[in-house]
Amino acid sequence: MGSATTHALTASAAALASAQIDLGTARELFAAARTAGDSSALSGALADHSAEAAARASLVGKVFGSFSSVTQSVLSTVAGERWSNAADLVAGIEDLAVRAVAKSETADVEGELFQVIRVIAQNPELELALGARLGDASKKGELVTKILGSSVSTGTLLIVTSIVEQPRERRVRAALQHAIRVVSAERGRMVATVHTAVALTDAHRQRLADSLSRTYGTPVSINVVLDPEVIGGIRVQIADDVIDGSISTRLADLRSRLAG
Repeated sequence: MGSATTHALTASAAALASAQIDLGTARELFAAARTAGDSSALSGALADHSAEAAARASLVGKVFGSFSSVTQSVLSTVAGERWSNAADLVAGIEDLAVRAVAKSETADVEGELFQVIRVIAQNPELELALGARLGDASKKGELVTKILGSSVSTGTLLIVTSIVEQPRERRVRAALQHAIRVVSAERGRMVATVHTAVALTDAHRQRLADSLSRTYGTPVSINVVLDPEVIGGIRVQIADDVIDGSISTRLADLRSRLAG
């Protein structure tokens, strides 16, 4: 990510934070990302920093005039910023849509997205269908809606369907993992993925979350993966860190040392 895009994302997120938004705003932002992503001419024009910022903002009004004034204002900020390239601008709009869900939805969006990732990982045929480049994108959204139904919140379903309908050369699971990080950042916390051979009790989960929160200086939520290969202990991944206290890893280290 270029420095220009980093600055543009920060400014655009600040504009979103100061606006009165709801899930309708998120839907419109996802729609804007899809429209810009489907048109290289449009995304290129919006990201063209050689053009006057006012001209780019005016283009927002012409293309997205049917959207709410709040969404148009946020998109005008996006268009007025300097992005490293058109693809970053499209990705930035999608990130804002995910942030809008995080601000509007009270459910545990991170946890629900994590469970969706697990469902996809455990069903290769589903992952293949969602990742196929051919076919009607809306059908993928309908498939996800049929599978998830009411098992997830409206906001989570909006994120998942929007991503599968516009993967932008990404693997679906990777895109959903990114969405989890965006939601967590918007809510001011980190997410730890814990691999364990046995289910954790609520008390154990809370103690682990409290310990990680003290270590990282920010609230940490826990997602648990039951993994028989761990054998005993736990393996924790948080951000780029891996804390591995599993017996399987200790045995592997011992075998490595014995092998010389």
